[in-house]
Amino acid sequence: MKIEIRGVENLSFRERQVVVLKETGETTERIAKKLNLSPSSVATLYNRAKTKGYEVVIILPGTALGMAGADEIDEGDL
Repeated sequence: MKIEIRGVENLSFRERQVVVLKETGETTERIAKKLNLSPSSVATLYNRAKTKGYEVVIILPGTALGMAGADEIDEGDL
């Protein structure tokens, strides 16, 4: 599995940190502790980042979904 954040160039360094941790399932409280911030600062950074329009894309190989060879489907079969 690969996670890609599109639009990350529009985010500050702290916003990037918060977005990565938040989008990988960390709670606001744990992020605050890890980054030595208050929970309200984490919430502010996350909300500010959302207004800047980033997008999270998860890329899974077909085998991760039990669809081995899915990439090799002949378009004529569709």
